[in-house]
Amino acid sequence: MSKNYTPPNQSLFGQIFDSILILALVYASLMLPLLMKEDAKAEEPTVAAEVVVNTWESLGQNEVMQAQWVKLGHNPDSAAAIINNRFDYTIDPMMLLITILVVVGYFVVMLKVSDKQYREVIAEKFDN
Repeated sequence: MSKNYTPPNQSLFGQIFDSILILALVYASLMLPLLMKEDAKAEEPTVAAEVVVNTWESLGQNEVMQAQWVKLGHNPDSAAAIINNRFDYTIDPMMLLITILVVVGYFVVMLKVSDKQYREVIAEKFDN
């Protein structure tokens, strides 16, 4: 004769706490890289700004490109910030290592917790 397994119930407070915790962790994980990038920018030395006159030619834009920029409502000065801001694809080895450690650590913790819960369910179901 087998017992019917009934999983433990989580209280309303526990559910709300878990939801808020997950939301806070997701928000923090998305904001952390932005905050770290702002800190890095703040540490850069300031240099006296030079007055630069931007033209479509100095930005490397041909007539077709110029027409598209104008359709988007940009002039050479407003387009210069977009054109000259290239994506930075460099990888910071320390941040990569931290990311790998966090992911592997999370995986190991989930395996340990899952193994413990699996053994508890099997013990409840089959041990009399």
